Amino acid sequence: MRISLVTPLYRSEPHIEELYTRTVATITKITDDYEIVLVNDGSPDGSLAVAKRLADQDPKVKVIDLSRNFGQHRALMTGLKAATGDYIFICDSDLEEEPEWIALFYEMMQGRDCDVVYGVQSARKRGPIYRFWRFVFYKVLNFLSDAHFPENVITARLLSRRYLDAMLEYGERELFLAGVWHMVGFVQLPSPVNKMDTSPTTYSIGRLASIFINAVTAFSTRPLQTISVAGIALCFVAFIFFVYVICQKLFFDTGATGWTSLIATQLLMGGLILFFNGVMAIYIAKIFVEVKQRPMATIREVYRPQIHDGDGPDKPPAAAENLARSDVEASS
Repeated sequence: MRISLVTPLYRSEPHIEELYTRTVATITKITDDYEIVLVNDGSPDGSLAVAKRLADQDPKVKVIDLSRNFGQHRALMTGLKAATGDYIFICDSDLEEEPEWIALFYEMMQGRDCDVVYGVQSARKRGPIYRFWRFVFYKVLNFLSDAHFPENVITARLLSRRYLDAMLEYGERELFLAGVWHMVGFVQLPSPVNKMDTSPTTYSIGRLASIFINAVTAFSTRPLQTISVAGIALCFVAFIFFVYVICQKLFFDTGATGWTSLIATQLLMGGLILFFNGVMAIYIAKIFVEVKQRPMATIREVYRPQIHDGDGPDKPPAAAENLARSDVEASS
């Protein structure tokens, strides 16, 4: 049995060595067959140098260096494609999500027909504004989508190999991983955890809004259906008003008045038309991105020093070599 840990690196230099030490101490209590996959997501600090130094010291550490910053979700997917374990644990690299949860999640999976154990944040962190918009995010997403997405989920989770293989069949380029994790199915168990809050979030309001729009349009067509319903409703209201104006003229000899209300109505209709066109444009833009089938991320280097033992040189797993080759070919 092999366990893989996959984590993206972005401004992670102060935490990598402690993450490595605590991960090894936890996994070796379960098995000696493990790997640690560190994906450098274009980190501007010294994360890559620290990761390579660990790989020089321990051949079970694999470093995937991306050509630039592609974002957390794409970096995670790149690392997951290269992971070879029977169980795969993913987490953030800033130590807010503890590597000791590997043992906790693994114990929960034993003796149960379960393929995923994921962390749910039990304590409320960050400020009230952030918590409010997070609450609104999931409420609106669940209202607009046919699926029910669990709230307060975090990145940390332990995956079985068959679940990961099924998840990797999803080929979206516009990723909302929390949605993909849920849509894959299988039996998934939540585990309440206390995630630390030691560093400021890198997600700005604009980026969170972008993630929200991407999540809604990726897992729901109800905004498009709403446009049709709104169009029918507006046509009905216009017809009623038209009948009212005719009746006023025929039976009461009263002409249509109200220049201000007329202009206000026209402005309202124009705004609604632009809004509806904008919603459709978002869906068209997503189609535009998906049909080009660009790689999720481009790998600059898969760094894993070769060592020699009785069986010959230790080479990077074929999965990582193939991943690097396919991404380079796709981007050329």
